[in-house]
Amino acid sequence: MGLHEIIVSKIRDLPEHLMQEVNDFVDFLIIKHDRERWQLWLQFAEAMELAESDLADYVSNLEAYEERLARGEIQW
Repeated sequence: MGLHEIIVSKIRDLPEHLMQEVNDFVDFLIIKHDRERWQLWLQFAEAMELAESDLADYVSNLEAYEERLARGEIQW
């Protein structure tokens, strides 16, 4: 039995709820080994990280502003 048949056999033995996870991992491997798609993925991941960090800073700054406003340190 070759590697392909071994892998297919293991996949067939998996419970249905794990099939999507296997499919996602196969997609990841395909993207990872396609240089252009991998670079696009890295750019997307970096942009998402930046967007999320900026939002976190915005929220903490907004909370600090609201607290100062409530204490009367600043006025609207």
